[in-house]
Formats: sequence, structure tokens, C-alpha cells
Amino acid sequence: MDTTNNTTAFDSEHFLKTLTQKPGVYQMLDAKQHCIYVGKAKNLKKRVSSYFNNKDKDLKKKVMVSHVRAINVVVTHTEGEALLLENQLIKQLKPRYNICLRDDKSYPYIYLSSEHDFPQLSFHRGAKKLKGRYFGPYPSAGAVRDSLHVLQKLFPVRQCDDSFYKNRSRPCLQHQIKRCTAPCVGLISQQDYRDDVEHTVLFLEGKNKRLINGIVKKMEQAASSLDFEKAAHFRDQIAQLRKVLERQYVSASDGDIDVIACQITDNMACVQVFFIRNGQHLGNRTFFPRMPRGKTEEDVLGAFVVQFYLDKVLPKALILSHKLRESELIQQVLNEKAERKINIVYQPRGDRSRWLSMAKNNTVTALNQKLLSRENTRDRLQKLSDLLAFGQSINRIECFDISHLQGDQTVASCVVLDDNGPLKSAYRRFNIKDVTAGDDYAALAQAVSRRFTRAKKGEHQVPDLLIIDGGKGQVNAVTQALGELNCSDVNVIGVSKGSDRKVGMEKIYCASDGRQLILASDEPALLVIQQIRDEAHRFAISGHRQQRGRVKKTSMLESIQGLGPKRRQLLLKQFGGLREIQAAGVEDLCSIDGINQALGQRIYDCFHDGDVN
Repeated sequence: MDTTNNTTAFDSEHFLKTLTQKPGVYQMLDAKQHCIYVGKAKNLKKRVSSYFNNKDKDLKKKVMVSHVRAINVVVTHTEGEALLLENQLIKQLKPRYNICLRDDKSYPYIYLSSEHDFPQLSFHRGAKKLKGRYFGPYPSAGAVRDSLHVLQKLFPVRQCDDSFYKNRSRPCLQHQIKRCTAPCVGLISQQDYRDDVEHTVLFLEGKNKRLINGIVKKMEQAASSLDFEKAAHFRDQIAQLRKVLERQYVSASDGDIDVIACQITDNMACVQVFFIRNGQHLGNRTFFPRMPRGKTEEDVLGAFVVQFYLDKVLPKALILSHKLRESELIQQVLNEKAERKINIVYQPRGDRSRWLSMAKNNTVTALNQKLLSRENTRDRLQKLSDLLAFGQSINRIECFDISHLQGDQTVASCVVLDDNGPLKSAYRRFNIKDVTAGDDYAALAQAVSRRFTRAKKGEHQVPDLLIIDGGKGQVNAVTQALGELNCSDVNVIGVSKGSDRKVGMEKIYCASDGRQLILASDEPALLVIQQIRDEAHRFAISGHRQQRGRVKKTSMLESIQGLGPKRRQLLLKQFGGLREIQAAGVEDLCSIDGINQALGQRIYDCFHDGDVN
């Protein structure tokens, strides 16, 4: 159901007459048709009517309702379906009056292939489409890489890509430093390799006692057979394994458990999640959900749990610092999603109580650090405003930078900072087109024009201050572009290094009155300028490197007539890379499905100074 789109006051009386009493989800929209709130209801008519009750004295609710110009409704079969849909929409739309989890990344796993004689162990993120086993999830990519690094030392199962593995004629460096047993060239038997894989699985499953007992038994067998070198290898392996387990082991209890604690201070919420898998602490993750004022830890935790586990595998148990609102409904939804009962614990005992206490302590520490950082940032923004004498507070800054290589693959970056610090969800990159190579003025003007065209459409907030990495020329080009968009009221400054290019000798050029300032190296206002300028520079360079890498990998093959994306991908997979394709002869190229003699010759000529038609 959709109400009429208009900018006049919302006619709630007329709307409520036709509203169903079935369960469902409602979206409140403002005058610009932006969703400002998403809610679910067991009875839609009863729930939505409560917002327009004149006797309600909740001031915050009245402020939100005053912005409502339309309401969209989706009817569901059950309240459980409504709860899931509500949280899916909150994650997608991020309404300003909802508690929103800022977590758009999938979690990484360790993947063990199952369709190879010599399985591969690797980092995996995304859909689990490949055949094999997945271990995790891990809280970060760093945690996965650390675990893979440890496993490489303990049990040298190969971690190389299949394309690399299939095209080896001699052992690689990993074998030389004893991180791989070189199955690619037959230096280990399939049985011995299978033993290493089995040990790896036991380690990742947390079956450490069984693992160590198995290696001890092999050590004794090798010693009995007078194979003392092999016995010494097993002895060293056990010693390394025990050292690793001392760092990772938390408790002897089995099962997968997530420990979740929440704390709110000064209207800022912090949530800590500790990942416990098979008695091993895999690490923790900190979240700062966005929330409207007046919410409690119970509100935040309830919204967090549903949003967080919408697209993730649920552990066997959740240990929570606060009791969930609508706990029975959330329990039911989680059980249905997992197709088993999820044990939700609020007052744990023993080891679990210590885990929850540790999570709570970390939550308080992280929140205090965040609040201190926010206060420092606010103070610096205020000092910057006073220094520049703009006559208004600075709450949001955007900074632009340009990166290119001799004019090629020009990329512009836009980074955003507000009083909470860097706002990474608002960062953007712009691939610059139709600009003379090396013309930074035109590149900056194009990027700023594209950014502020979207701002005028209401896609994002207009900044209080725009910083350009450059001097008077760059600033003038940008102010001219803003003038053409009727955005001349935006404050613009340029930041350029002095003649000796030393950090701390930056010159500030103000577009409004042509002032030039040189700030002292310990000036707090300079620190915030340097912070956002350096972040824009980093973001621009990383974007340029990605683009340059894509061009480097594909441009030569893309220039060949008749060689489409599927054949290019097949070539790269079959040969293992551009270098191997370059070394191949015409007959080798023609052995690939879909490549005839003429196309094979064109590919060969492309890499050997031939003419590409």
C-alpha cells in the first residue's frame, strides 16, 4: 500500500480508515520521499494509529511524525516475517530514526577444498558456492590471515591458487622456507599430505587433545622405528602447537558461541561481539550502531542481534549483556532461520560469565576511546572554524584529491569527516573522463561538479567546508564549478605544502577573501586539516592503483577482436596469467575451446608486436 506523494501535511485519518489489521511492515517517508523510519507490527492499524494519538506525550515521536508525508505498508503472513523484513529494510535504507547497524561486509572464513587429491587451504569471503569445508566466521581478514600463517608453520598444507599449483615445474619459495611440502611436483605422498590435512581440520575444529595425542603416537612410532629425524619433527610440531594453543585457548567447553555486550554513554552506543569457536577465541569486533536519542541498551541489542544475523550463520548459543525486548519473538525467528534452537543466555555462569565480563569491559573501553576521539575532533573543528572566521560552526568537511600516472587513469577521491571522525560510508571515488591528461584543475572541477550535483538532489548532505588538495589555481577551478551549480555559498579552502614540501609548513588559501594562512605545526586546527588531506590522498592513490591494476591485467586481451570476456577468463585460467599466455605458441593457444587459428594468431601477434585488427 502506498499513500499519495505530496508535500502537504499527512492525512492520517483518511489513511487509517483503509489500513489493514494484519501483521506487516510500515515505512514512513518525508517530503522528499526519503524513508525516515521503518517499523513492524502484529496489527498494522493499531500500531500506526498509535503514532497519531494526540494524547501521546512522547516529544521525540511527535517530532518524527511531523516530518511524515507518506506511509508505505507491506503485509506479511506472520509477525516473525515482519520482524525479518523490518530489519532487512533498516539495513538497506538506513532510516534516520531507526537503530542502524553499520556492518556492510561479509565475514571471512578459512576454506578447505574437497575436490582435489591435494586440497587447498585459503581465505574466503562471500557466498559459499565451492565444494569443501568452511571454518569460521572470523571477525576480520587479519584474523584469518594470522590463522593461515600459523597453520602454514604447523601443518604445511598448500595455500596457493589452483592456477599457480597446476603450472609448477619446480618447488616454489614456500617449500624452501618449509611452509609447503610441494605436492605440485610430487615431493610428498598423498597419504602424508592427507595426514597434514586431517591435523589441520582437527585444529580448526578445536579438537586439540585428540590432535596432540595423534601426533604423540606418530612420534613414538617413528622413534621405535629408529627414524629419529622424523620423531624430532613431530616433537617440534607438538611444541609449536602447544605454544599456539596457549594463546588461543579459552575454555574446554565445546560449541560455537558469540558473546555480545552493549553500552550507551552520551547517546553513543557501542556493541562488542566476541567469537568463540570450539573453545578458541577467534577475536572480537566492535560496532557503533547509529541510533536516535532516548534508546536503551535493550533496544540497541534487540535491533543489533536481528540485523547482524540476517545473513550470517548462527552459532549454537548467544550470551547477551541485556535481556532483549520481544525476546520470545526474536528467539522464534532465530530458531526458524537456523532450523534448530538457539540458546540465548542472559546470566551465564563459570567460564561464560568471565567471557561476558571481558566483553563488557572491552565495550566500556572502546566507547570511552570513541567519545574522547569525538570530543577531540569537535574541539579541533571549532578551532578551525574560529581560525577561518567563517561565522558558523563546522560539523562536516569534504576533501578532494587527484591521483594519476602521467595523466593516465585519473581518479579523484572525496573523503568526509564529521564530529565523530572519518565517515567512511560517505567516501566516494570518481573516474575522471574527457579531461586533458594531467589537467588537475579540470579533473577537480569535474569531480566536485558530479559530487555537488548529487548533493543538490538530496542524495547526501552539503558540507560546511570543502578542502581541496592544492593552491589558488585548483581552488579557483573548483569555485567556478560550484558557481555554475549555484552552490557559491560553500566555504572552500586549498591546502598546499610550502616550497620545501615539508609536512607542517602547509599554506591555507581561502576562496572567500583570498587570504593565505600558514599555521604553526602544533596548531590543533592544522591537525584536522592534515588528517583529512592525508586520508583523501590515501583513498585517491588506492583507487588509482586498483584501476591501474585492472587495466594492466586486461587491457592487452581486451584489445583483441573476437576475444570476449568468457574466452579471456578461460585463457587466464588455463594458462595461469598473462606471462604464460605471452609465452605460448599459436598451437597452444588454439588448444583452448573457442579459439581458432585466426584468433590464436591475433592473440600471439598482440604479445609479439604484431598488428591487432
